[in-house]
Amino acid sequence: MRRIGSHGIDAAAVNQVSPACTKNGQTRPLVLIPAYLPEPQLGSLVKQLASSAAIGGIVIVDDGSGLPSRGAFTAFTNSEHVYVLTHAVNLGKGAALKTGLNFVACAFPNSAGIVTADADGQHSPEDILRVAAALCEHPDSLVLGTRSFNRTAPYRSRFGNRMTRVIMRAVTGQNLQDTQTGLRGIPMDFVPELLRLRSTAYDFELDMLLACQKTAREMYEVPISTIYIDGNRSSHFDPLRDSMRIYFVFVRFAAASLLTAAIDNGVFILSMHFWPHIAACQAVSRLVAGWFQFTVGKRSVFRSNVRVAPALAKYWTLVVLSGTLSFVLIRFFLRYTSTGVVSAKLVAETMLFLVNFVAQRDVVFAPNRERRA
Repeated sequence: MRRIGSHGIDAAAVNQVSPACTKNGQTRPLVLIPAYLPEPQLGSLVKQLASSAAIGGIVIVDDGSGLPSRGAFTAFTNSEHVYVLTHAVNLGKGAALKTGLNFVACAFPNSAGIVTADADGQHSPEDILRVAAALCEHPDSLVLGTRSFNRTAPYRSRFGNRMTRVIMRAVTGQNLQDTQTGLRGIPMDFVPELLRLRSTAYDFELDMLLACQKTAREMYEVPISTIYIDGNRSSHFDPLRDSMRIYFVFVRFAAASLLTAAIDNGVFILSMHFWPHIAACQAVSRLVAGWFQFTVGKRSVFRSNVRVAPALAKYWTLVVLSGTLSFVLIRFFLRYTSTGVVSAKLVAETMLFLVNFVAQRDVVFAPNRERRA
């Protein structure tokens, strides 16, 4: 992941068509705006973007706003190069983004990509065009328009972003400044991958970042203005409900590890009952739990596309090293403390939990960057 400073994109040239957008037969990127009960500022944003030569069109998805907003959306249909798609009911931001992404991929397959923006006035036309220019310069990367979260930002926005940043860095190793930004430049070849994601609400945007980690896709951060209107009251992001839906993406990491630990310790306890030999029981429990963890880890947790053979070799090497260290810790606790065998094993495994997770994330199931070359 690389961060582009404000000097990286010429602010005076963002309204001009980037030469990079027209090479290899590509056309200008389109702007995608999901909207639910939009505020009046959406009309001004669309008008300014429509006048820019750097944009190939604007796609607005009415995510089930209903009769109260029908007039506003109807007005957009009279504008040239503005396309309005409608959901009969509110399906969520992720579903609206998917609808727009699918439309652009089908109607404009030669486009350089899609720039997503929010409908609540948080993204200025200049910043949207700046992200579009960055997408043209880096057509294979996900471009993120990143805000600065100082004390002037609403508390719920600062808290949500800070919490997600910490979890994202701990779980995926990605150190992003703004994990919840809605201003993104999406390469066209990334769209099919995104359409396959199951998420349909705000968690779709977080899953998008995880998809980049899975496929070893580069991400570029472009600093943008931090704009909040009336304390961000027009936002439909619920800080409790939607944050929990976003963080649920990470639950599978902990759940799989806990289930593996349960199998490991269960087999260990059962083996100790019939054959009280620590090393042998440790080997048997690791073998049984290891097969389960590898399968679940590859398919459901890390959702890795690495080849099975080399990943399996790395995984069992990790199992041997981890098991050896666990055995040493168990013997240490039994010798220098009054802890029993089972308790000693639980303590040792808990101490090694984070080490095992990082090793699986960064070594065993790490995406193969050469496969994207």
